[in-house]
Amino acid sequence: MLKLLLVVAIVAVVTYLAIRLLQRRLPGAAPGPARRPLPRPRPKPRMVAPDDDEDFLRDLERKRKHPDEPDEPAP
Repeated sequence: MLKLLLVVAIVAVVTYLAIRLLQRRLPGAAPGPARRPLPRPRPKPRMVAPDDDEDFLRDLERKRKHPDEPDEPAP
């Protein structure tokens, strides 16, 4: 009984693949679902080291020259 089941399964797979191949090759066959190309992975944003960040360096210099000033002005 197990051999018969195995033969039926193999015949089913071969039949499925044959029909699928014929559908793709026949002219005028209905096209399958349109496949959208996968989106490109976005490049990861580069991290800027603190010593390369102009605003950070400017703020450090301001804090060094005027240590008693608050970090952010009061509204």
